[in-house]
Amino acid sequence: MADLTALEDAGLCELDNLPVSIRVLLESVLRNADGETITEDDVRAVASWEPDVPDVELPFQPSRVVLQDLTGVPAVVDLAALRSAADRKGMDPTVVEPQIPADLVIDHSVQVDYFDSEDAYEKNVELEYERNAERYRAIKWAQNAFDDFEVVPPGTGIVHQVNLEYLGRVVHVREREGEGDSGGENESEQWLVPDTLVGTDSHTPMIGGIGVVGWGVGGIEAEAALLGQPITMKLPEVVGVRLDGELPEGATATDLVLHITERLREVGVVDRFVEFFGPGVSSLTVPDRATIANMAPEQGSTISTFPVDEATLDYLELTGRDPEHVELVREYLAAQGLFGEQEPEYTEVVEFDLSTVEPSLAGHKRPQDRIALGDVKRSFRGLLHGEFEDDLNEDVDREALARWLGEGGGGGAGEADVETDGGSTETDRGVGESVGMEPADEAEVPPDEPDLGPLTERVAVELDGETVEIGHGDVVVSAITSCTNTSNPSVMIAAGLLAKNAVEKGLDVPDYVKTSLAPGSRVVTEYLEGSGLLPYLEELGYGVVGYGCTTCIGNAGPLPDPIERAIDEHDLWTTSVLSGNRNFEARIHPKIRANYLASPPLVVAFGLAGRMDVDLDSEPLGTDSDGEPVYLADIWPDPDEVQAAIHDSVSPDLFEEKYASVFEGDERWAALDAPTGDVYEWDDESTYIREPPFFQEFPLEKPGVADVEDARCLLTLGDTVTTDHISPAGPFGPDLPAGQWLADRGVEPYEFNTYGSRRGNHEVMMRGTFANVRIENEMLDDVEGGYTVHHPTDEQTTVFEASQRYREDGTPLVVMAGEEFGTGSSRDWAAKGTDLLGIRATIAESYERIYRDNLVGMGVLPLQFHEGDSWESLGLDGSEVFTIHGLDDGLDVMDELTVVAEPVDGEGETVEFPVTAQVGTPAAVTYVEHGGVLHYVLRQLLTGAR
Repeated sequence: MADLTALEDAGLCELDNLPVSIRVLLESVLRNADGETITEDDVRAVASWEPDVPDVELPFQPSRVVLQDLTGVPAVVDLAALRSAADRKGMDPTVVEPQIPADLVIDHSVQVDYFDSEDAYEKNVELEYERNAERYRAIKWAQNAFDDFEVVPPGTGIVHQVNLEYLGRVVHVREREGEGDSGGENESEQWLVPDTLVGTDSHTPMIGGIGVVGWGVGGIEAEAALLGQPITMKLPEVVGVRLDGELPEGATATDLVLHITERLREVGVVDRFVEFFGPGVSSLTVPDRATIANMAPEQGSTISTFPVDEATLDYLELTGRDPEHVELVREYLAAQGLFGEQEPEYTEVVEFDLSTVEPSLAGHKRPQDRIALGDVKRSFRGLLHGEFEDDLNEDVDREALARWLGEGGGGGAGEADVETDGGSTETDRGVGESVGMEPADEAEVPPDEPDLGPLTERVAVELDGETVEIGHGDVVVSAITSCTNTSNPSVMIAAGLLAKNAVEKGLDVPDYVKTSLAPGSRVVTEYLEGSGLLPYLEELGYGVVGYGCTTCIGNAGPLPDPIERAIDEHDLWTTSVLSGNRNFEARIHPKIRANYLASPPLVVAFGLAGRMDVDLDSEPLGTDSDGEPVYLADIWPDPDEVQAAIHDSVSPDLFEEKYASVFEGDERWAALDAPTGDVYEWDDESTYIREPPFFQEFPLEKPGVADVEDARCLLTLGDTVTTDHISPAGPFGPDLPAGQWLADRGVEPYEFNTYGSRRGNHEVMMRGTFANVRIENEMLDDVEGGYTVHHPTDEQTTVFEASQRYREDGTPLVVMAGEEFGTGSSRDWAAKGTDLLGIRATIAESYERIYRDNLVGMGVLPLQFHEGDSWESLGLDGSEVFTIHGLDDGLDVMDELTVVAEPVDGEGETVEFPVTAQVGTPAAVTYVEHGGVLHYVLRQLLTGAR
């Protein structure tokens, strides 16, 4: 093993002072130091970490890569394209080969078309294979064509839950070449190596729940890592979150993670590592820790990790890991100073008191916008007031309404809220009352809270021969989904018990609510069945619809046609509630305007209520068989009952059985006919898998950089434009450029599938870039969707059409944006599409890490306004002609450049402003000079193979 204590003995560092995650990175650098790619100076630089972090570059080589299919298919397509390029150059195509192990889990393609029926799962899987057969054949080709490339077939689970329950090892035993004792010949040696990884999904940090350092990267960066390229990054700051106390009765791990997400967003942890420590850690189960670690991207951090302790080892045994391996984990980590409770130095320490956590949701469009359970009704009505003031009941006292909204009606906290030491809010109701540990009485309306009455008249719709009414605030999607929560037996069992109690009270879910249960692994179904709770969930409509991300990734499937028509005709603000991690605009369903994250039991509770416009602290969910009101307090599960059910139904044999054949798949996977051979057979007629243009007519000389002259602006965007806005994953119609391209090739609209499923087809994906139905281009007034102005003609058109006109004229493009540009999911196509549209540079006030790095990985220059500047403050509107100066003499790390924006036809004043190139390492500079990281890697492979 690479002995960290030797560095301490040499006086290079004091291990106890280094955060655990930094020690793990240090081990990687030490072990892989070869004097060329990674040098002794690199080892010294990482060992020099201190709270005021030195400005040094870190070359990190993970021990493995994890992919999911939406980002994995583009990775497979790129690797296949690299082999094709090598083959065209007369090289051995197998020069393109993964250098470290990779696991691809197919989990992002199943959609909830069928629900609330015994055969929903089978029908959804059949449709999944029907829609995605071409993609799956390409994945199966890669499984056979590449070494150390394993595939977990459809219908198994969600990548991060499979990673937590099975793939994660904490410590690897790896073969490594070494020098023989005589003759100097290479011999194989066994090394102990910390389990580290990068994944093509932003929620990869969930593995930090078992103490493994891993984070999400774009597919571009992951492909480079697979090909042996170190991931270069700045040595990170590390924030320590000290946990004290214990969760109060009635609060769940989901409530905790929503509080922590809110708190860390306030602190600001973008580009930083987060480690949890302190006495409160021992009170959290490993699934609780994983729930927190899963939402590192929502918190803003690169990773959120926990220590490996006795609870971790117990979890490894519970999930079926070999006891001998578990003991090896203990011995290795103890020898390296990595086991158990640690309290090193941190860049910043955040105190958080677990006892302050209260039941909460997050919404209506950002995961960090926590709302206390008792404030949900007020918050939603405040939201509607802002959108539909003219539609409010005429009898409403508008002065009282304005006063009430000013006191917190539009958010989660009002005058009665007080700040706690943990940084969360605790209202004067108290946690126990908030979930109604005792049956609640009808609450009186506070004297300053107006009686709003119904916000609009309800709309009658026909569903399966029955008339139902829907209106603003009604929950039309209620989904238990996402690895965030389905990995945690405590909240899944709680949902089952709440369902049982509800059924026994005679409650039911309204017909207009689309319900679903998508477990993160088959183990979940087993223990729900074993505990006798699955039938109660099924009776309420929460039957298993598939094993995958489903609603959380945007695969909620269609709503019933009458519901969708009513939403369109009456502009209804319907809602969804899901146990996921993302609720961005149009992500869950393009017609649902407000989306809320909640624990699985609260998902069921709001499904029963059927509306978000309800105070579950004081209003009933419905009535029992005797017509008596039933409150949340009446059916909320007892914590002891939850723990007893977990104890009786969750055991190692479940995990051992379900993961014994994890890479084999079902009869559908076995019957799938996939191509063979070292070079992929491209089909020019395919609408799913096409050879991308990135490596065709590939020059061996790097193109370098130069000033960008006479560019036009394609879009001017506001704050928090997400990767969902830039590269949507959900469905699209025939009126959009992507749909038109498919229709021109004879594909019927019902066969379009989703953007996510078409990620192996650059023609669809570049037409879908900046095409989210909720994106707002500030060049246009009151227009949503992927539209812009083609400035030379002053014509409004689609973003894709305008980009093609500019391309035909040889005009380079820029995009301007506000803060947090590219926040959200890891979407390599957000950067690839940006590149293919002809955008040479983006100019934003700030970036989210993964999107920024992906832009660099595609050779697109991410530029940042100086502090206080924005396109608005500078008086720009996007109609100008832009020139970016300072590149003719080359590009440097974090280079200072100048942008000149000239008005067209001499009208107005020329604006000149400074920007900083967000290329933080010499490697990033190299990638931009080569036109992208894969272009650089291919040139290295081709020139080295000659």
